[in-house]
Amino acid sequence: MSAEPNDGGSWKVTLPCTKAEAEAIGTVEVGAEMADAVLLVTELDEAAERWRLDAYVEQEPDAAVLAALAALAPSATVPPAVERLGDEDWLTMSQAGLEPIREGRFVVHTSAYPAEAPAGGRAFLIEAGQAFGTGHHETTAGCLAMLDVLADRSFDRIVDLGTGTGLLAFAALELWPAAYAMATDIDPVAIDVTADNMGVNGIAGIELIVADGARDPAIEGSGPFDLVIANILAGPLVAMAPEVTAIAAPDAAIVLAGLLSSQADTVVDAYAAQGCVEARRLVRGDWTILLLTAPAERTAAAPAMGDRRAWATDTL
Repeated sequence: MSAEPNDGGSWKVTLPCTKAEAEAIGTVEVGAEMADAVLLVTELDEAAERWRLDAYVEQEPDAAVLAALAALAPSATVPPAVERLGDEDWLTMSQAGLEPIREGRFVVHTSAYPAEAPAGGRAFLIEAGQAFGTGHHETTAGCLAMLDVLADRSFDRIVDLGTGTGLLAFAALELWPAAYAMATDIDPVAIDVTADNMGVNGIAGIELIVADGARDPAIEGSGPFDLVIANILAGPLVAMAPEVTAIAAPDAAIVLAGLLSSQADTVVDAYAAQGCVEARRLVRGDWTILLLTAPAERTAAAPAMGDRRAWATDTL
């Protein structure tokens, strides 16, 4: 997704934030007032865990936008700093530092930093924007690495739950081009972004669904899936354990991410209660990517574990 500034210039809003807040940005849902915002976080002091949130917007930010940004950094003790950028190239500025990410056979880049794919690999153009999943977040990059680990296996039906920009669904379809692929997200904006990214990257054949979790007739009716990908948050992953397991084919591969390493065992335990077995885990910084094997016999979908209303705050 890309955007152009209006004739009156564009704007930058800056807030200090903590490391935890910075890591959560992009994994939480934001409102329509932030639909055109580009959010970036920068580490200022590793020892003190001081970070900065920069938001680039096309219109002068109103009270609703400022309140939405403040909600992303509740630790901030100062009001947001608002700066008018005038006629500067705001998209290039907002993407400064987003150099290409290389994971196995995949390269993810923005238009500001084009890159060529390695021999036998694939490059994806994914602009920085509201929907999460540019590949510059450790957990998303780790998912690409986990998919690369699975490259020698064969999958016929793939679902990417909480797709964000569509990146992981694109990578999966690149690895298994004959498979049926579905990408879902609770946020309609993310599905629109994914559709745009499919066009930009010349990808076809992915069914796009707006859905809350895996309890949706379109998802259940298209299963069972022998590869399930869910890069969301630990709280939702735990709550969704029964429904994710229910849409998985016997012995399916389940890739779970969006969880801090300190949360990994809790997530594994939730899926073990459904009969899943941990097969592998990758650690990227503070984040863990899990590969689970679904039970040999399919299970019926039990009620969700936990309160869905708490998902936005990642409550375990």
